[in-house]
Amino acid sequence: MTTSFYDDNAETYAARDRKPPTARLDAFLAALPEKARILELGCGGGQDCAYMLSKGFDVTPTDGSAELARQAEKLIGRPVKIMRFEELCAHEEFDGVWAEASLLHVPRADLPGILTLIRSALKQDGVFHASFKAGTAEGHDSFGRYYNYPSM
Repeated sequence: MTTSFYDDNAETYAARDRKPPTARLDAFLAALPEKARILELGCGGGQDCAYMLSKGFDVTPTDGSAELARQAEKLIGRPVKIMRFEELCAHEEFDGVWAEASLLHVPRADLPGILTLIRSALKQDGVFHASFKAGTAEGHDSFGRYYNYPSM
């Protein structure tokens, strides 16, 4: 299971040499009002959250892996909400939702429902960012992580 992989490998995964995708982050942040409220879905090791916080944004980081959330908390110095995507229950609370390489773990059949929850969490003119891997298949990799490839 995907969450088990991240729980079992959280320290190694969080410590890997990963630079935030600053070009995508800067474009996303530029579309938001100053000090906007951002929901980050799948914060991983916390690098993207740390970047957004450094720019003065109010970020609510989340991750489905309790162990990975703890690793992110060490980096950003604030709590990370442990939450699976389907547990999202916010209504018009966020100016932006950042989901960098996280929704690719949602089974393809469940993706429309998750996107509906995200839309509900966004304010009227909210901004949503998600990134996926290119391809047409879906399934588990050799580490047991599930991936969808919605670029059909």
